[in-house]
Amino acid sequence: MQTRFTRLVGCSVPIQLAPMGAVSSPDLAAAVADAGGVGTVTSLGSPPEVFLARLDDLCERTDGALSANVLLPDVDEEFLAAVAEHVRLVDFFWFDPQPQLVEIAHRAGALVAWQVGSVEEARAAADAGCDVVTVQGLEAGGHVRGHEPLFPLLQEVLDAVAVPVLAAGGISDPGTFAEVMRAGADGARIGTRFIATTESGAHPAYKQAIVDAGDDATVITDAFADCPLCATSPRARVLRAAVDRVNAIEDDVVGTAAMGDRSMPIPRHSGMPPFAGVDGHVDAMALYAGAGVGSVDAVRPAAEVIAELMAAADRPPAHAG
Repeated sequence: MQTRFTRLVGCSVPIQLAPMGAVSSPDLAAAVADAGGVGTVTSLGSPPEVFLARLDDLCERTDGALSANVLLPDVDEEFLAAVAEHVRLVDFFWFDPQPQLVEIAHRAGALVAWQVGSVEEARAAADAGCDVVTVQGLEAGGHVRGHEPLFPLLQEVLDAVAVPVLAAGGISDPGTFAEVMRAGADGARIGTRFIATTESGAHPAYKQAIVDAGDDATVITDAFADCPLCATSPRARVLRAAVDRVNAIEDDVVGTAAMGDRSMPIPRHSGMPPFAGVDGHVDAMALYAGAGVGSVDAVRPAAEVIAELMAAADRPPAHAG
């Protein structure tokens, strides 16, 4: 399937892996890229030299399209330029679009995407020179920027900007993916469905919690507001069971995380999602999940997930003659 997004970025599938910290592991990013989508890793929490080495490795592992996510506005300009030299798409989120950062990425040879939560922010991103705008609906898992449901906001943004538009938020099943494509999106940015994949960096208990979750299993909360992003807006969609569990725990520390050769404590209310190197009360950690989590029924390889999504998008709607 070719869209404005695939033609611009050079991928064959209009799907971008959402950045989800250590959950969006290099293995998962490479698998998504190899399957024709855009594999994404995030720079948050990694020393610059470590992240650049990770990008070097990824570029050796796949010829597919890669994206790097930047979440803090005070990013070092030399680091940003070095990141942009490695990937086809630099992906920004959580702060107001800044033309100077877009220009740095462009000069280094990368395209720029900005995820937004309102039509005003979408216009600002396009005016700042962004090549792609990603519309995040209220249904999204993780940190939620705006307050509108996806489909009305998607239509507003499609009418407001001329650049390719990706849809994000609650797109966890083939039917919803097909629906956003029919609504005019140039592609989808998907996170929750990729948590429950074999290549995901998520803790096994986190993957299983995603699979076991029902249709009304998520809530937007400030229960996991101990994170760099939450200083400006402590709103994140997580599994409701994780909120109940963290509120029932009295300890200040809920577990430990392996960081290289060190073990770091995980504070209660930490915004770090549990990855494979975590021990402790995983069920009381930030189990981010979108509103469509109830449709996830098994842990599968990322390539199978993409094939299933694309098969639905290629079929005509049920009411078509």
